[in-house]
Amino acid sequence: MLFLIIKSACLTAGRQDPSHAHGCTHGSCYPATGDLLVGREKSLKASSTCGSRRKEPYCIVSHLQDEKKCFQCDSRRPYDTLYNSISHRIENVITTFKPHRRKSWWQSENGKPDVFIQLDLEAEFHFTHLIMIFKTFRPAAMVIERSADFGRNWQVYRYFAYDCASVFPGISTGPLRKVDDIICESRYSDIEPSTEGEVIYRVLDPAIRIEDPYSPNIQNQLKITNLRVNFTKLHTLGDNLLDSRQEIKEKYYYAMYELVVRGNCFCYGHASECAPIDGIVDEEGMVHGRCVCKHSTRGLNCELCDHFYNDMPWRPAEGRNTNACKKCNCNSHSSECHFDMAVYLATGNTSGGVCDDCLHNTMGRNCEMCKPFYYQDPSRDIRDPGVCTACDCDPDGSLNGGICDGHDEPSLGMIAGQCRCKDHVEGPRCDKCKLGFFGLSAENPRGSCQCDHRGTVSESPRCDPVSGDCFCKRLVTGRSCDQCLPEHWALSHDLNGCRDCDCDVGGATDNHCSMENGQCRCRSHMTGRQCTQVESGSFFMFLDYYTYEAELAVLGQESSQREHQSGRPSTWTGTGFAKVPEGSSLEFFITNVPYSMEYDLLIRYETQMPRDWQEVRVTIVRPGPIPTSSPCGNTIPADDLLTVSLPAGSRFAVLPQPVCLERGVSYTIQFEFSRYLDGNSILILGTTAANILVDSISLLPRYSSLEMFIAGDPTSIARKQSYERYRCHEGAKSVTRPQISDVCAKLITSMSAIINDGALPCQCDPQGSVSSVCDIRGGQCRCRPNIIGRRCDKCGPGTYGFGPAGCKACECSLEGAVTRFCDQQTGQCPCRHGAYGQRCDGCHAGHWGFPNCKPCVCNGHAEECHQRTGACVNCRDNTGGDKCDRCANGFYGNPVLGTGSGNQCRPCPCPDGPNSGRHFAASCYQDTRNRQVVCNCNQGYTGPRCDQCAPGYFGNPSQPGGQCQPCRCSNNIDKSDAEACDRRTGECKKCLYNTEGPECGVCKSGYYGEASRRNCRKCTCNFLGTERNQCTARDDCVCQRSTGQCQCLPNTIGLTCDHCKPNSWNLASGRGCEACGCDPNNAVNPTCNEFTGKCQCRRGFGGKTCTDCQENYWGDPRVQCRACDCDPRGIETSQCDQKTGHCVCQQGVSGVRCDQCARGFSGQFPNCQPCHQCFGDWDRVVQDLAVRTKSLSDRALEIQTTGLTGAYEKAFRDLEDKLALAQGIVNARNTTAEGVAVLMELIEDLRSQIGETTDILNHLEGDLTSVQNSNVDASNELSALEREAKELNLTSDQLHRQLDILKNSNFLGAYDSIRISYNKSRDAEKRANQSTTTTPSTVSQSADTRRKTERLILAKKDEFNRKNAANKRALGDLSAKAQTLDMKKINEKVCGAPNNGPCADSPCGGAGCRDDEGNRHCGGLNCNGAVAIANTALERSKHAEKQLNKAMGEVEELFHKVANAKTKAEEAKDKAQAALEKATNTKNKVERSNNDLRDLIKQIRDFLMQEGADPDSIETVANRVLELSIPASPQQIKHLAEEIKDRVQSLSNVDAILKQTQDDVRKAEQLLKEAKKARNRAEQVKSTAETVKQALEDAKTAQAAAEKAIQRARANIGKTEDRLAQIESETSSSEHDLNDAMDRLGRLGREIHALKLKRANNSVAAARAEETATMARDKATEAKQILDGELTDKYHTVQELVDRKAKTVQEAKKKAERLRNEAKDLLKDAQNKLLRLAELEKGYEENQKTLEGKARQLDGLEDKMKAILNDINKQIQIYNTCQ
Repeated sequence: MLFLIIKSACLTAGRQDPSHAHGCTHGSCYPATGDLLVGREKSLKASSTCGSRRKEPYCIVSHLQDEKKCFQCDSRRPYDTLYNSISHRIENVITTFKPHRRKSWWQSENGKPDVFIQLDLEAEFHFTHLIMIFKTFRPAAMVIERSADFGRNWQVYRYFAYDCASVFPGISTGPLRKVDDIICESRYSDIEPSTEGEVIYRVLDPAIRIEDPYSPNIQNQLKITNLRVNFTKLHTLGDNLLDSRQEIKEKYYYAMYELVVRGNCFCYGHASECAPIDGIVDEEGMVHGRCVCKHSTRGLNCELCDHFYNDMPWRPAEGRNTNACKKCNCNSHSSECHFDMAVYLATGNTSGGVCDDCLHNTMGRNCEMCKPFYYQDPSRDIRDPGVCTACDCDPDGSLNGGICDGHDEPSLGMIAGQCRCKDHVEGPRCDKCKLGFFGLSAENPRGSCQCDHRGTVSESPRCDPVSGDCFCKRLVTGRSCDQCLPEHWALSHDLNGCRDCDCDVGGATDNHCSMENGQCRCRSHMTGRQCTQVESGSFFMFLDYYTYEAELAVLGQESSQREHQSGRPSTWTGTGFAKVPEGSSLEFFITNVPYSMEYDLLIRYETQMPRDWQEVRVTIVRPGPIPTSSPCGNTIPADDLLTVSLPAGSRFAVLPQPVCLERGVSYTIQFEFSRYLDGNSILILGTTAANILVDSISLLPRYSSLEMFIAGDPTSIARKQSYERYRCHEGAKSVTRPQISDVCAKLITSMSAIINDGALPCQCDPQGSVSSVCDIRGGQCRCRPNIIGRRCDKCGPGTYGFGPAGCKACECSLEGAVTRFCDQQTGQCPCRHGAYGQRCDGCHAGHWGFPNCKPCVCNGHAEECHQRTGACVNCRDNTGGDKCDRCANGFYGNPVLGTGSGNQCRPCPCPDGPNSGRHFAASCYQDTRNRQVVCNCNQGYTGPRCDQCAPGYFGNPSQPGGQCQPCRCSNNIDKSDAEACDRRTGECKKCLYNTEGPECGVCKSGYYGEASRRNCRKCTCNFLGTERNQCTARDDCVCQRSTGQCQCLPNTIGLTCDHCKPNSWNLASGRGCEACGCDPNNAVNPTCNEFTGKCQCRRGFGGKTCTDCQENYWGDPRVQCRACDCDPRGIETSQCDQKTGHCVCQQGVSGVRCDQCARGFSGQFPNCQPCHQCFGDWDRVVQDLAVRTKSLSDRALEIQTTGLTGAYEKAFRDLEDKLALAQGIVNARNTTAEGVAVLMELIEDLRSQIGETTDILNHLEGDLTSVQNSNVDASNELSALEREAKELNLTSDQLHRQLDILKNSNFLGAYDSIRISYNKSRDAEKRANQSTTTTPSTVSQSADTRRKTERLILAKKDEFNRKNAANKRALGDLSAKAQTLDMKKINEKVCGAPNNGPCADSPCGGAGCRDDEGNRHCGGLNCNGAVAIANTALERSKHAEKQLNKAMGEVEELFHKVANAKTKAEEAKDKAQAALEKATNTKNKVERSNNDLRDLIKQIRDFLMQEGADPDSIETVANRVLELSIPASPQQIKHLAEEIKDRVQSLSNVDAILKQTQDDVRKAEQLLKEAKKARNRAEQVKSTAETVKQALEDAKTAQAAAEKAIQRARANIGKTEDRLAQIESETSSSEHDLNDAMDRLGRLGREIHALKLKRANNSVAAARAEETATMARDKATEAKQILDGELTDKYHTVQELVDRKAKTVQEAKKKAERLRNEAKDLLKDAQNKLLRLAELEKGYEENQKTLEGKARQLDGLEDKMKAILNDINKQIQIYNTCQ
């Protein structure tokens, strides 16, 4: 066995070394193969060795019958045959061919299953195979591993195990298909033999054909640096499982006689021998690891090219190709090089070597070029060390510092060694200047003039040829013409070279600017390049900036203020004017002259006289004499005396001559208004003395005094002309100045900058101004309300209280104040006599009625009253009212009669006073008849002293601190029922509305809902789906009290447990629903019929759970069900056999389809007739022969499969024997000779045809296989032949099936079918060949199509890419905008919650959510969305309808009662008429007596009111009154009372009428309450409708945004090709749906508006009903009061009341009917709105789904487009490879 292995290894090595005969010269070469263990004892190690630490016992299983069966091992010393023969180290396994080779072995420790042996090599080796010979059982499981990187990574070679499936699950058990397959095999893991069992592993299995032994995959499979064998499981006899003693383990261990690791040195085919590695001792037979490299390679494994052999990439030698490394070509200028793959690819894979460190001044990849500053001598060879010569060029005159041409190149004009001169330089060394140039140097490399081309004149020579000075432009200077002249900047290519600085004459200090940016030197607070702008927070002054107010001037003039009118410009400055009479004067002190110059003096005024003011003398008072050296040194005293007249038609005047003022000098200007008229004029009699209103004076700078206007240069003259042309001086004279022009603004800005040395700071008052920035023209700050001044630093006239909020108006009373102006600090107005207050608009204390003040009238209970109304303030003594003439709330009495005891207001005893803590009445009064105090109790209290709790309230008000509180019964009791709750404890006793509990706070058992909202409803649990312990009767079940959820049976869901969970059925069982159990493969979906459990099966499948085939189908439902293909003319039933598909034929019919006559029948189907009786006899014989023939055909098929000739012949010999036997049997029967002869002929033909058929089958199956492979290849390569290939495959499959069928019947038919199939296959092959050879053919047409496709792709590629990119961007935008569409707000408004999470976690649901019953889920309890509110409104409307119906019934009943009352009233009328006549006489007598009494009382009152009545007279009159007696005796009075009583009793029906009327009043009040409730509900419906409308408007907005997004998407999609046309049409339909939704929204909005109108009408009707009920109640009260009075009035009142009541009740009935109808309409409208809302929601969801579908379709189309492109690319590659 070992010899065979070694022989096989040698053959393998020979196969891999085809060049062993010719060495390494003509191809690859490989070192000899040997045992890699030889010489590497120290590199071999084992993880476990017996006796490595001490002597250990062990036993041998095969010696159990021997006397000595256990031994000892001691491996602490090496093995020695004499001295240490019990050492079993790992080195013992190395093959030595010594006599003791079976006496030494390696052995592991006892009972240790996980052991490994590892070989560590010093280099890479080729490993071919492994042989292990064991002393004991072979391992039950082990793994062979290898590493090719010195142990860093390990890979498995092979698994070995007795039971691979259990030890190494998931590892394939073969067979081996590729050399690198990892499998697990069991042939080397049996428990037998018990000794010398072998394990052999070959890296390259000989049974696998290797196409390329030099491929990287094969070479990598052979390469190792480490080898490891892991033993993982011991073979045992099973006793270790029953006995765990150590003695048992001593029998089980690993022991190995020999280990062979065959391989050779790994040299990649570049060496035929190997040498020892440094440090490794050479031993005989050792396979060394260092290759002796050939082919110009180096390295331990020849893995590198040798030094200076890097012109080609290193590659392993392959067969006859050495792939030797190529020497670099460096032209003898270098001895080093390296390989560069980029260079190799650039040279077309011919050369990749790059020389390193080129010598002799050379460079380049092959040192073929000279370095810079050297050139190649054309007279020398390229390999000459002196081939490169240094350039001889002047470095200053030549280009690139002196580089010359490196070599000759006539096409480029290059001459070796030639210098390249700079411009204007010449000479062989480039060391001379051309004519016209000079100054060649390193600093001036061009040797030309250093002229700035921007400043040099272009037409002339650049510079002077002698001096080198440049010729500059007009405004340029400097030797190089690189500087501008002073006051110029911006050196450029302009004609003049530079531009004027043009600095502002006033804003800049001078006209000099920066040459780089032209920035002028600005004055203070001026900015801009030309200093023409003012800084932020600064301004330039107007010409009248220096203004002095006349009202602030000195002398005793009278000032006059004027109030600013909001929104109108003022016509004066300051606060007003100074009124100056004729002959008076004004003095102005001037201390702030800004600039020494001449000023025009402007005076502003308003004349009060009809004519001009004739003469005003002006005197300039200077502090002293004027020095002659000063600016005003030319002024003479006469210049300071001026006279001016003031025209009556003007408001300002300028003095005829200017005045010269100097900066820093204080002046006094006196104005003397000496004469109004001249001497010849006469003042008109009756007029007052002449006077004038002076506003202010101003110093206007005289422009002719400024240098900017009078310098004499053209610019100054132009400025002066512009100033005069635009009359800039005139705009400053009037207060209401016109809009200043830009020309004047610029000039005045310059003037302001000169006069003030820059711009002036705004200095806006931080409190009075809005901002710190003012108007740059004039400096006016933006003032707060009622604040004036340029700086906004004072209040305007008529205001006060300067502060951050502005100034407040004085609001002085026109009637009480002297003027409208108040003190600007305090706001106090100057009051007239008798006026009082800050605004002079009130009376003194104790008075009222301004301006006609009167004393307050407060009955001695207050001192002050309201100033306007006279109502008393702070009434004392518990009084109230405008005149303190009534008692305050909680008190009673009569405060008008005085403040003495007995008349004051006393606390109401209800039960105690107001401040006692036990006062529970709003007010009280004293009954005038019985003098009893009557309390008007607060809500919740009752009793004569309000000391008891009213029904619906509880508490103990009789105790201190006690009070009555509403019973906490969750509004679920009748508050009018005194027994509804306990008056002491508050315990609820009569809970209503199906509630219970101490506070009526929960629904009754069997009810659910919110008790606090009175919506407890009866549980509606489905009895079949609810747990039985939750139901006491079929219709009486208990549910969850808050949600109404019933406790469902298993697999039953729904609020009422009324339907099955998805994929369940059979709710009617009463035990819960059952799982559908639909077959997942055969059913359309996992759902089934909820009542029958029938699943919805796919076509062809049937049964309840789709696990059977459908009726009239057959087959295995786990695989496929096929339709029964039966001929209806020959079948008994349409159902075929469900297993085989054979049809159930009628008698005389056969065949799988029942479409042919049966055996024993003749005729043409379906007319089949029975054959003759003799057929049966022969048929049995033939059938017997057919059975035997079938067995022979099966054997022939087996021979066909195996292909063994001997077995084939033996089978036919057996066939001949059986035929002979059949012939003897036939001869033995009583048959005719003719029949026997025919039978024998048939048998002979059968035998011959069987042989022919066998051969034909062999050839035909090969042909069919090749045809099928050709068809598959053709279908993959030629899509145009796909249909034909499919038909061919189908035909082939049908032929196979027919072949099987015919084989089972007879060979003759099979032969015919096979021959026909063979002919068809040949025809198909011929057509396939023709399709590739003939022209035109399918292939050529495909090639044409490919070329057209390529041209089309090239033509349309860019356009397609652009459109595709545009579509992607549009889709991205659409996706981003779709992401921004927020459904949360709509969900929150419609359903009541944002629906952030999944629908299951949202109690209020939302868009797309459905409940357990599959219905849409939106809204619910505690949800405040539009749906919930609408549902609530609907329920309330229903409740209101019920209440209205109930009220209508009561109204009708009331109407009947009122009609009866009217009848009885008519009867009472007749009875009362007689009493009326008697009562009339009594009334007349009483009235006469009363009149006499009134006259007497009036006379007494008049007497008492007279001023002359003394006390004695009053006493006399009083005595006379007391002496008066009633003109009737007590008996008469008693008799009169009895008579009146009789008259009253005669009206017996009056009480009944009153009682009925009171009932009517109560019902009317109840009707009023119901009407109020209806109104409240209508208002709630209104708010709900408005909320719904708002939600719909939000939805409309969202849909509008979606519509815009869809329109944009449609526009983008419209640009795509025909493949996207369907999406465009669908988007259009979606847009149409959205438009319809918008129209529905509009209609819904109009209907909501109509709903509002109806709600308003309901409110009006409710108000009218309330008024009617109130009127009825008032009338009833009035009737009650009148009935308590005189009898006659009572009768008439009752009669009128009955009439009116009847009419009122009829009107109330009509109005109630209208309310009911309107409530019904409202309910109907609300239902319609809810339906429309649901439709809108459904439409919205459909639109949303449509949008999502479009997005998915777009994604799908994009993927399809990508797939089409990939297919096109694949087809291009296929067509490119076509030959």
